[in-house]
Amino acid sequence: MNFTRIAIDSGGTFTDCISLNHGVMKVTKVFSTPANPSDAILTAIRQATPSGASISVRHGTTVGTNALLERKGAKVAFVTTAGFEDTIAIGRQARPSLYDWFTPPPPCLVPAALRFGVPERTNAEGAILRTPTERELDNLREAIRNSQAGAIALSLLFSFANPANERLVAEALRPLGLPLSISHRILPEFREYERASTIVVNAYLAPKVGSYIDKLNVELSSAYPDTGLHVMQSSGGIISSAVASEEPVRTVLSGPAGGVIGAGRIAARAGLSKVIAFDMGGTSTDVSLIDRTAGDLQTTNESSISGLPIAVPMLDIHTVGAGGGSIAYFDAGGILHVGPESAGAVPGPICYGKGESPTVTDANLLLGRLDADNFLGGSLRLDEERTRYWMEKVSGPLGSVESFALGMVRLAESAMEKAIRVISVERGYDPREFTLLSFGGAGPLHACALARSLAIPRVLIPPMPGALSALGILLADHVRDFSRTVMLRYHEADIESNFLELEQHGRVVMEREGLAGRVTRSIDMRYAGQGYEVNVLAAADAHERFHALHRKRYGYADETRMIEVVNLRVRFTVETDPWELPKLPIQPGNGEHARTKETRMHFSEGPLDAWVYARDLLRAGDHFSGPAIITEYSATTVVPPADSVFVDEYGNLIIEVASA
Repeated sequence: MNFTRIAIDSGGTFTDCISLNHGVMKVTKVFSTPANPSDAILTAIRQATPSGASISVRHGTTVGTNALLERKGAKVAFVTTAGFEDTIAIGRQARPSLYDWFTPPPPCLVPAALRFGVPERTNAEGAILRTPTERELDNLREAIRNSQAGAIALSLLFSFANPANERLVAEALRPLGLPLSISHRILPEFREYERASTIVVNAYLAPKVGSYIDKLNVELSSAYPDTGLHVMQSSGGIISSAVASEEPVRTVLSGPAGGVIGAGRIAARAGLSKVIAFDMGGTSTDVSLIDRTAGDLQTTNESSISGLPIAVPMLDIHTVGAGGGSIAYFDAGGILHVGPESAGAVPGPICYGKGESPTVTDANLLLGRLDADNFLGGSLRLDEERTRYWMEKVSGPLGSVESFALGMVRLAESAMEKAIRVISVERGYDPREFTLLSFGGAGPLHACALARSLAIPRVLIPPMPGALSALGILLADHVRDFSRTVMLRYHEADIESNFLELEQHGRVVMEREGLAGRVTRSIDMRYAGQGYEVNVLAAADAHERFHALHRKRYGYADETRMIEVVNLRVRFTVETDPWELPKLPIQPGNGEHARTKETRMHFSEGPLDAWVYARDLLRAGDHFSGPAIITEYSATTVVPPADSVFVDEYGNLIIEVASA
């Protein structure tokens, strides 16, 4: 049977496709189509797979992310307990910029006219104190009908302790036929504001993401009968398209999560336990820290996207608006800035032929760091003459166009360096103990410079770096997460019975999808009186793990203090069929056979002569030094002077970075 597994990662500039058929992997990149992302997806699939073939598609989507960032979601009616309607706008006392009194709070997704209170009450122990009457529910339904809302977010006070009233309200609102996001089904946990915010975001995204996924399903099925569509979620696992439509809040970091999974697999294969994943695309840069010595990939339930708290599990990823398409400009005072605005796929960088605003990609071309004749395997020729013309027009007081380009690159790298510091130095990790694993279409261009500035001794560039996020999506396991707030004392808690109930609920949900997976338990714990908790693996020594993790994260632990069990978490994992990079025979060499031409590259030291190497001609065991550029279909790697490259047995480029 001709069956092909396909993974699609839709980015701001390119849509990456990886197809796997009978162990043979193929990479396809096409320009994204922001107005209708499914157009680029179908184009990529057609190039990778013959029509009528049997395929299974996995998708990392940015539709929900973009709708949230651009504030182009649905008109949401927020329903909560009477008297608490404005909690969604009041939020917390915490300010993103503590000492900046003039930073405005992000606008609330729900205007005051769309906040509705239900006369009901459940106490913190789960006892029903007041149930809404049938007349009150009828009035609520009519008020929402008249509001012209396009979706409903339902989050009642303490519904995680007893969802009876929330179920009653949900049934009363179903006749409206609107997408309905219900808190006890999506996030049955305490913290009213974070729970409400998460449910509002879900409702805000549901119509747009749901219609997008439904449309993509129809188009795939018409071209490829019996196609299965699954979606990457922010926690690093795959979910069905049906779940993604109902709970799109789980997909807001869909694409970047694929990159972390791919980086983790590559690092494990290369025998590395500590890596910093650096994913630079056309629009943004995503960084994350992987420390296998401390356990599995790090997830968090305290994320904030575009100023909005989202409390579903997500991989711990930090994003900045710096990418290959980031636009450079001078402000009114003549100061140069780069990003966060991006040229995207339309019009794109100047060198692609349509844009007129200088981008980081244009700067790299004029610095000799891109091969104009061999971009995307030669399918796109970069227009150097056009780029120089427009760069000179806006270069300002920086003199030569090369000085302008160097300044742009330094500013972009400064933003990315800060992002790496956030997930390493600011969390107690020493970057000198890590390897910088760089990928994304633009990542390998800047990896060595970033490693040098952070004293990271080594850079790893995997095969197919521009499509590693798609590879991670292809290799990700099917994952479903379930949680419950319990608020119990650790040494007195009947944790087992609560876990069994949670697992039973999870099995019922999994069986509906025809799945049965491996179960992992974990616990959110804190010292009594604390406001926040840390997550540890549920085991007999959970309290010891908690003390150790608390000491590592906060610098102290009090083993005499009472511990509270706040939330129980259960993860069901269905492992995906494995695929590993083939192992290559080592043939010591200097890479001379892979040289295609000489070029001239610009660094801070000035212009230098350099070799251009074709990566597909390099052999395992090749060893050479910079300055050099290494070209391949999905990315270009820059090797600065004094840095040295070794090709390992899996085809990874291992670059030893000279100290600054």
